[in-house]
Amino acid sequence: MSFEIMAPLMFAALVVILLLGYPVAFALAANGLLFAVIAIQSGFFDFALLQALPERVFGILSNSTLLAIPFFTFMGLVLERSGMAEELLDTIGQLFGAVRGGLAYAVIFVGALLAATTGVVAASVIAMGLISLPVMLRYGYDQRLATGVIAASGTLAQIIPPSLVLIVLADQLGVSIGDMYTGALLPGLLLTGLYVVYVLGVSIFKPAAAPALPASARTLRGAALLQRVLVSLVPPLALIFLVLGTIFLGVATPTEGGAMGAVGALVLAAAHRRLNRELLIQAMTTTAKLTSFVIFILVGSTVFSLVFRGVNGDQWVETLLTQLPGGALGFLLVVNLLVFVLAFFLDFFEIAFILVPLLAPVAQKLGIDLVWFGVLLGVNMQTSFMHPPFGFALFYLRSVAPRSVRTSDIYWGAVPFLIIQVVMIALVVSFPEIVGVDTTLGGDELLDIRLPSETP
Repeated sequence: MSFEIMAPLMFAALVVILLLGYPVAFALAANGLLFAVIAIQSGFFDFALLQALPERVFGILSNSTLLAIPFFTFMGLVLERSGMAEELLDTIGQLFGAVRGGLAYAVIFVGALLAATTGVVAASVIAMGLISLPVMLRYGYDQRLATGVIAASGTLAQIIPPSLVLIVLADQLGVSIGDMYTGALLPGLLLTGLYVVYVLGVSIFKPAAAPALPASARTLRGAALLQRVLVSLVPPLALIFLVLGTIFLGVATPTEGGAMGAVGALVLAAAHRRLNRELLIQAMTTTAKLTSFVIFILVGSTVFSLVFRGVNGDQWVETLLTQLPGGALGFLLVVNLLVFVLAFFLDFFEIAFILVPLLAPVAQKLGIDLVWFGVLLGVNMQTSFMHPPFGFALFYLRSVAPRSVRTSDIYWGAVPFLIIQVVMIALVVSFPEIVGVDTTLGGDELLDIRLPSETP
């Protein structure tokens, strides 16, 4: 067997194993060990390289940055069961109820708030699906608009800090989580604004699809409504400042912010008188499962990447991508198309742990700022939750939607918002200033992207 074909053959074998449906963590590790044996027997690989595996695994387990994942997951799960989402949706729905599309605006606004407090897509989609979907259908909302806006608003937790996606991407790219959070904040808010613009367009051109609430359904008015808005909004806004404000101000690390957020979530649950043994057990069990899932994938990807680099796979990928026509622009186009297609089949964790470590060195060599690159990938990976027919947000919504809602309507309802997300990707590429970076064209026509402080 020729040494030159080892890397492409190893990558192709991984794709086949994943398509067969084997768990990603075990597929990565097994594929790595299999090709390590083949390479050792063929004289292409030194067995001594495998001695680095225990140290790498220990490095994963001792990575304090990854502690932010269980903290934010636990916070989101506690808040989802504390009744905060239900109160917010009811209050904001009453506030915008007299306006056409008011309930849809409420869902988008609450989705952004939940994203900034939970960072967990499943919690946001399920909560809003259970609470707002029956109400929207009861008052005559189009099924596709109602399901689409709920699924899309839930996926804002992918890009608005404290997103788990951004934590993983920052770790894999070797950049600060705080920088990644700062860079992703404005794109997340802009995406929220684009959702609002779409709902506004539907309410203008198809008013029957997004009616206003009838007067009989608007039970809160005047001073009572203002008081209810303050009571419902102040606690989540305070928690957002506690978590994100301290991180952005440099007072706390993301891990410390996550810990404070977890404590804040427990306080809110206690304030709603829903802090009990059952809630804690459910939250801790789900958090342990998700954290174990992430760690196992990380260990598997470490085995794969060690062997892949041992057979010069990193050089093969770098040569393949740096020779694309168009330089860095061609690289960005191919990478985004690849991530968009892979999102049909793979979860964002799987894309982040398999693909990003291979792309980061190439991006860095092309002069692309890794924070900007990470935010771009984060916006793109957000589509993985919205892709019909495999999007996880669509599965979550299907599990709680009434039987009268057809699955095909959920899929078609997601399509306009998927298009909006693609537009957002184009905006981030065209205007990197959104993420806080400047662009200049280098002498060799490569796109040279640097942070403003590093620009000559």
